[in-house]
Amino acid sequence: METRQLGRVDYLPTYQAMQDFTAARIETTPDALWICEHPAVYTQGLAGKSDHILNPGGIPVVQTNRGGQVTFHGPGQVVVYPLIDLKRAGYFVKEYVYRIEESVIRTLAHFSVTGHRVGGSPGIYVRMDDPFSHAALSGPVNSADPFRGLGKIAALGIKVSRHCTYHGVALNVAMDLEPFSRINPCGYANLKTTDLSTIGVSASWQEAADVLGQKLATYLAP
Repeated sequence: METRQLGRVDYLPTYQAMQDFTAARIETTPDALWICEHPAVYTQGLAGKSDHILNPGGIPVVQTNRGGQVTFHGPGQVVVYPLIDLKRAGYFVKEYVYRIEESVIRTLAHFSVTGHRVGGSPGIYVRMDDPFSHAALSGPVNSADPFRGLGKIAALGIKVSRHCTYHGVALNVAMDLEPFSRINPCGYANLKTTDLSTIGVSASWQEAADVLGQKLATYLAP
């Protein structure tokens, strides 16, 4: 797998480049990880509803062909786009999502943070009151507020075309989180969003990017 560090790049040209890369792939094209960050932008998934965008202000909104609802990308967030041939890798979409989430969980563990899955809600969450607790989420999920006490620290949105993936995962490291308050993140009203800095982890963007890239390269391998 080829890992490319793109630095800070505009969203739209990167989105186009992913589509071009995927369309041009042949059976022998190596898989790739593109690691980057974006200037402030809201991206809307295929199922996205406009009423989840409350007040975008001057931040552009880009319609995309990934799954999921609206999310925010901005400086201080590590975005990784795995460009994987799933047929060659030998696993299906559900396991692909699981492997990405596991990579984020292992990345958080590197910084002594415990990440959690919430059933039916792709992405990774942390306990806001004790992000370093290793205790599992226990008890029945509150159907009225399944995210009570949790903050979302990583968002996931993918597209698969001819067995090949693009779009990917975003891990919040040290961001201005205010723009998340102007949307219903991933379609959930009042869903709290957090980052490593807010929960007390002092890590540079590059450090988080290096760890997440290494974990993804490991866990997405055939």
